[in-house]
Amino acid sequence: MENLQQHQAPEPRREAPPLDLEALKRRQQLMWSAGDFGIIGTKLLVASELLCEAVDLRAGERVLDVACGHGNTALAAARRSALATGLDYVPALLERARERAAAERLEVAWREGDAEALPFEAGAFDVVLSTFGIMFAPDQPRAARELLRVCRPGGRIGLACWTPESFPGEMFRTVARHRPPPPDAPVPTRWGTAGGLGALLGAGVAGLRAERRTIDMRFASAEHFLEVFRTWFGPMRTAFAALDAEGQAALSRDLLALVAKVDRAGGGSVIMPSEYLEVVATRR
Repeated sequence: MENLQQHQAPEPRREAPPLDLEALKRRQQLMWSAGDFGIIGTKLLVASELLCEAVDLRAGERVLDVACGHGNTALAAARRSALATGLDYVPALLERARERAAAERLEVAWREGDAEALPFEAGAFDVVLSTFGIMFAPDQPRAARELLRVCRPGGRIGLACWTPESFPGEMFRTVARHRPPPPDAPVPTRWGTAGGLGALLGAGVAGLRAERRTIDMRFASAEHFLEVFRTWFGPMRTAFAALDAEGQAALSRDLLALVAKVDRAGGGSVIMPSEYLEVVATRR
């Protein structure tokens, strides 16, 4: 009998549907609204202060903090007498930022808005900043174009972004092994590489300086870290909520093992060095 398989047409290749960036953004907005990033952001204050020094802020300069969270960098700019504006798409975080500004008696304009469609005119700011914020925008090229658009020619763009090799970078990959992101979802730590920055900012900048820096995340124990992050850090909170009891236990074990690997305290508490790329670019 003739082998009919020789004449059968191959199965058509099924292409994965294109990634819906708007749907991903809505999902991310809900994720960042979960918990309270302000609790986590207190661990990152020093990066904002260092970034404001790196861009050499001057009193009276118009400064925008994109994806400002609960206001670390906008407040750091205001402390230097800049005319600071902070923008985020999570209203609860902006309310935290307002509380902090009031407590310090600092003048900051807070705006609810999308990092991929900034509600400002072209060239509206002398300095545009983002610390661990813009890197999570789903449409990375569009977000980069918006940074460039609202920065005046000759102005500065300052960014702090986790590197792929950093503790946060490894933490994101650990969570993704247990709760994979959508296929073809952009990798946030692309912003923490020279190649990624070159592709995103490209011809829009006349010069770019990048320096690797490290800040330490400090907790009473590995278990304390896990409790704080799974309770207050939106991406981790939602990841745990999506897993059953067995999956949650497995993710917990992997995260505790990661902390043990990077901890430099050596007992009594934990200190996790966390590397990021500090970037200062001049708008062409």
